Amino acid sequence: MAYSSSSVRAFSSLLYRFSNGVYLKPHHSCTLKSALFLSGKISSSSCYSSWVLPLELQSCNSVRKIWTFSPLCMGRRSSKIAGRKTAQDLKKAKLYSKIGKEVVSAVKKGGPSPISNTALAALIEKVKELDIPKDIVERNIKRASEKGQEAFIEKIYEVYGYGGVGIIVEVLTDKVNRSVAAVREVVKDCGGKMADSGSIMFKFRRARVANVKVTDVDRDQLLTIALDAGAEDIIEPSMDDYDTEANSSERVYKVVSSAENYPVILSKLQEEGIKFEPDNGSELLPITPIEVDDEAMDLNKELMSKLLELDDVDAVYTDQKY
Repeated sequence: MAYSSSSVRAFSSLLYRFSNGVYLKPHHSCTLKSALFLSGKISSSSCYSSWVLPLELQSCNSVRKIWTFSPLCMGRRSSKIAGRKTAQDLKKAKLYSKIGKEVVSAVKKGGPSPISNTALAALIEKVKELDIPKDIVERNIKRASEKGQEAFIEKIYEVYGYGGVGIIVEVLTDKVNRSVAAVREVVKDCGGKMADSGSIMFKFRRARVANVKVTDVDRDQLLTIALDAGAEDIIEPSMDDYDTEANSSERVYKVVSSAENYPVILSKLQEEGIKFEPDNGSELLPITPIEVDDEAMDLNKELMSKLLELDDVDAVYTDQKY
């Protein structure tokens, strides 16, 4: 029997209240010798928010008492914290992977020497800027010379999500047929739909972005410094009832800039002692974010998460409003 996500939350809350056991006294003076033990498991299916609650009833000879176990799923706030930490780890892994693939492509085209290969030299400078371990470059320079290793090709796939949301998938692959087949499979399994080229991209603009954690700077100070340095926009993180001091360290301000003025922005932030994380070349920002209901939001998040798990996928963007 399927339950909605809201029903599951309500039921989980009820289970929590009974997690230490609830002793039920009978209305009559006689003692009831039968007992019921309630046990339940909550499981999800694929990318969808459908839940199954199989219940087992067992009898035993004891005073009537109901025992339940605390739900194994985390509460919404704990889930959001864990999700953000996982996302940060995945973001770093994707960055390292993309740089590695770019190094292979640069070496394939211009050779392994940064003296004669300007593209490779630029990548090495980029690695220093992003504070990426230099062995990433060294390992992939060797990888480029391996037999059978092909150059990587950049591809962009566009996807329709739930609630009218658009999703952009950036891929850097040495096997185009493999990458498109993997992306299509995930999109189909998660209930999305592949879109024609250009159907979604016009909803985004490409810009340079510096990410500043909200815990590392005063909001008004950042606004003054960034705008004076020529920033086009400051995108503030969304706030809801679950964004407290405990998990605010994962929330960031996005300082948006043109490619030409980006070095000026970074230099000014460094000069003012403000810590920041640069982008990996650029980011796609939605022109008009779309607001959807909780169910559509969860389904879109699941779809994007599955896409990011693919080795060939380097980044996923959406115009969904958070």
